[in-house]
Amino acid sequence: MEGKVRIGLIGAGGIAGAHVAGYRRNPDTVVFAAIADPVRESAERRRGDDEAVTIYDDYRTMIAEADLDAVDICLPHHLHAEAIVAAAEAGLHVLCEKPLCMTKEEAERIAEVAARTGVTIMCAHNQLFLPTVAEARRLIDEGTFGRVYEVRTTDSFYNDFTPESMGWRANAATAGGGELIDTGYHPLYLLQHLAGGVPTEVTAMLSRHRLEFMEGEDSAQVLVRYDNGVVGHVTTSWAYEAAPGTEKFSLVGERGSLTSDGVTLTYRVRGEEPVTSEFEPVHDIAAEVEHFARSLLTGSRPLHTHVEGIDVLGVILAAYESDRTRAVAPVHRIAAPVH
Repeated sequence: MEGKVRIGLIGAGGIAGAHVAGYRRNPDTVVFAAIADPVRESAERRRGDDEAVTIYDDYRTMIAEADLDAVDICLPHHLHAEAIVAAAEAGLHVLCEKPLCMTKEEAERIAEVAARTGVTIMCAHNQLFLPTVAEARRLIDEGTFGRVYEVRTTDSFYNDFTPESMGWRANAATAGGGELIDTGYHPLYLLQHLAGGVPTEVTAMLSRHRLEFMEGEDSAQVLVRYDNGVVGHVTTSWAYEAAPGTEKFSLVGERGSLTSDGVTLTYRVRGEEPVTSEFEPVHDIAAEVEHFARSLLTGSRPLHTHVEGIDVLGVILAAYESDRTRAVAPVHRIAAPVH
């Protein structure tokens, strides 16, 4: 692929606004070419004054008719898999909002179409593009902490959803669960990125502390064991804000430790003085969009493809099983078929 990546946006809901802002911040690599949403007013709001962006009321028509290199999927959870498969079948690359999909069967379909078509399917794991996360990963890769033992991630806030405003997220059939598969997905992919390795087993306790009108959980604590020996711990909630001083992420290894609130990062190697760095905020979705475009233009692999997305989904499904059975649950792996 040469020049710029022509992207068609699928879905004009709330998160789509941040994605459009990401396109606008990357004019050297991205062309916002088209948008599909059955609500014309929503599509027009996302397009703004740019009349070069063609509006469609059905993404299938957009895929068939528009001159595109890739699509960006910003739909409710239960619609992700169908849109991914439709785009891939048409030879279009895919950036998909979290979660990648909702079930093992959907994951198998996505793995199959990715292997068969060879398209890039990148998961929109925007927090990986926070400077503190990139610095943590650099320190890990350089061996600063030696073997990593434990990683902790947190993503909790007081959500003011009401039964009227929560919409499709209140229903397990359209959300895929509760808070864990939504906001809780962020600390899980962050955990995966810092832990490395493949998740093998999960223990979870889910709660509905405050948002009683939800079908699913509003809070979760999850333990994950990885095949490289790392143990991860996630705390996530819509019911409450984390206590003051709670880390966004931290890790402990054989030679030292690290902690970050998402803006400031402090690490210490045993026997040495702590090192603290503060980073300027970034538009993480703009950075994500740039990474997606650069990956396509250079033919390189994105940080997280559907492979990591399926691993994170496997942890979520195992967490639901663990909570239901009150036992440790295995993470069921999905191997991509060879074509």
